[in-house]
Amino acid sequence: MGIAKSRFQVVSLTEAAAARVRDIMTSAERPVAGLRVGVRNGGCAGMSYTMEWAETISPLDEVVEDKGVKLLIDPKAVLFLLGTRMDFRTTKLSSGFVFENPNQTSACGCGESVAITPARQDELASPVHM
Repeated sequence: MGIAKSRFQVVSLTEAAAARVRDIMTSAERPVAGLRVGVRNGGCAGMSYTMEWAETISPLDEVVEDKGVKLLIDPKAVLFLLGTRMDFRTTKLSSGFVFENPNQTSACGCGESVAITPARQDELASPVHM
């Protein structure tokens, strides 16, 4: 038996998140290649999640297809988002996308900013016995 390396999916979507992204995409004013997801520096906890429509796919993007949605992960964000699940939740007072990120170590009180420790490079590929 040999060992093969299998890439770990950087980000996954719940059905609620996928449905919401598909709904928004169908009403876009112009064609989009996918939803670009990343992180940026800023906020009281140090970082925040970013999402924007992408008209083209960059050769460096990590492309994730899940439940009929194409996510384009900014290459600088891969280690920060590894293992993240994106959900869409509606409560009595608000609705929005929520990131369930195992690399997130804390969040600010307003919920707009997070602290994230990047995953280790060796977590990008895990051995699979064949």
